[in-house]
Amino acid sequence: MDTAVIVVGAGPAGLMLAGELRLAGVEVTVLERLPESTGESRGLGFTTRTMEVFDQRGLLPRFGDLETSAQGHFGGVPLDLSVLDGAHLPNKTIPQSRTEGVLEEWAAELGADIRRGHEVLSLTEGADHIEVEVKGPAGTERLRAAYLVGCDGGRSTVRKAAGFDFPGTAATLEMYLADVRGLDLRQRMIGETLPGGMVMVGHLDGGITRLIVCEGGTPPKKRTAPVPYADVAAAWQRLTGEDISHGEPVWISSFGDATRQATEYRRGRVLLAGDSAHIHLPAGGQGMNTSLQDSVNLGWKLAAVVRGTAPEALLDTYHDERHPVGERLMMNTRAQGLLFLSGSEMQPLRDVLRELTGYPDAALHLARMVSGLEIRYDVGEGDHPLLGRRLPHLELVGGDTKTSTTELLHPARGVLLDLADDAALRAAAAPWAERVDVVTATPHDSGPLADTTAVLVRPDGHVAWTASPRKDLTAALERWFGPA
Repeated sequence: MDTAVIVVGAGPAGLMLAGELRLAGVEVTVLERLPESTGESRGLGFTTRTMEVFDQRGLLPRFGDLETSAQGHFGGVPLDLSVLDGAHLPNKTIPQSRTEGVLEEWAAELGADIRRGHEVLSLTEGADHIEVEVKGPAGTERLRAAYLVGCDGGRSTVRKAAGFDFPGTAATLEMYLADVRGLDLRQRMIGETLPGGMVMVGHLDGGITRLIVCEGGTPPKKRTAPVPYADVAAAWQRLTGEDISHGEPVWISSFGDATRQATEYRRGRVLLAGDSAHIHLPAGGQGMNTSLQDSVNLGWKLAAVVRGTAPEALLDTYHDERHPVGERLMMNTRAQGLLFLSGSEMQPLRDVLRELTGYPDAALHLARMVSGLEIRYDVGEGDHPLLGRRLPHLELVGGDTKTSTTELLHPARGVLLDLADDAALRAAAAPWAERVDVVTATPHDSGPLADTTAVLVRPDGHVAWTASPRKDLTAALERWFGPA
């Protein structure tokens, strides 16, 4: 093997996966077609769950001071995100280019081999390996690995070459996304519809204005060249009456409302993550965040299988857990699109939804949906409210040591949190010491841990087992971390 895992695509999903694999000591080679980063930033900011994920890997300080806000929305209907139980509010200012830069630096520090200017031409799967033909600066070569993960976007070469089905609906409209200098426009939030369509204005650092323009009745175009700024300015003037032709575009992109999802996230030794597995209308900035969380779910599982500490069947739980998340993402982004891209005929529904969000339970449900906190995986029997859900940030005290549930996940290992100083519990977990850290501690505020004396936490932060009601810890350890 030339490497253990080949990751195709150096976007957020691919770089996050590379870092996760390296934390587990697995060799990984990242192949990126582009010779350098474009600097474009379709994604902007982090949801609450992504803030947690980055904190669980100790990455948040790398982004510097993060501006956060409790203001959210569902299809333009305002939501108060301060009702969530997370330690973090979402960030809405970090551009995707900055996210990619931070993750690339982190993955490279951990030893990931990141090769830019390397385009995958074809792939061949063998009984115990996957082989790719790659065109790089030095010519064409072939690389062999145990597994291959396609993180190469909505037009994924890997997905097509491996024969994944990608059903869904084609785009029915075209929208413009542009970052522009030299404009003095008032902020316009999503939900502010106009007779002819929808526009949005946001203000970024460096005097840059972000524009989103959707003109009704504009069918998608097959473009072979970048969108001219004149097209953006003309559409803007038709919708708003404002002249922005004097602006200086930093970059421009067009996108549509196509909604597609791979029917399977794994075929043998080939897996998909991020936009390779699902594309949708970018409503609420969920796409990049869901892609990052795909990689965090997959990374520790793939590493365990590559190292031989867990059976290959563990990889099937990646599809089982993340495909339903993708389906929910498709559903909620389509619903949001109907709300903020439709005309006045949708106003009665918007008014009803605004009324519903006045009820705390309804508002919390939508806030959790768009923030990534509603996810609950099927981890086995049990009715504890934490089972399958992510463990929120809790401060812990153990002896003279102060730590937190977040800090314990920095190494991306399993954690058995013993809250009752149970020697028999620790002895039962001892055979997994190389894979699971056993920590005896007490939370400052028991909160969600009030009804249990121990929890087993997976490297992705989701609870796999609780001691109340008492279940077989050994079975849980074997299921998620392999035989003793």
